[in-house]
Amino acid sequence: MTLIAPHITAYLRERLPNERKASPHTCDTYAYAFQLLFQFASQRLGCSPAALQLEQLDAPLVLAFLEHLQAGRRNGPSTRNARLAAIKSFMHFLEYRVPSALEQLRQVLAIPFQKTDIRLVRHLTLVMASAIAPCFTWRSPAAFGSPN
Repeated sequence: MTLIAPHITAYLRERLPNERKASPHTCDTYAYAFQLLFQFASQRLGCSPAALQLEQLDAPLVLAFLEHLQAGRRNGPSTRNARLAAIKSFMHFLEYRVPSALEQLRQVLAIPFQKTDIRLVRHLTLVMASAIAPCFTWRSPAAFGSPN
């Protein structure tokens, strides 16, 4: 059995910030994803997060975690996919560090991302905003999102 603690430490402290040049925001987001995953896994497996073994983080556990995110925490597909991206990135990192777990890692890496809605309009140009601005009464509370 392989403790996961030294690998996640190396991933979050060395791989992301130094080798991949990830932003501090990305590093924090990935760390939070693993915090959620390890809390879920430790509750489900009945052990502390520090005692988690790599072999315990298999595809069924990751799928259950992703389902928990959507059902239990009410996260949408985009958030689920962001957490899955962090997990997959870590699994790619482990391919070179723990070759004995390649089959398990491959199964986790095979978990598909969920389809998300694509916004028709991602942003408005100044011309577009100017064109729709007369449609609103700016003095009404509703224009500012107030229910009254």
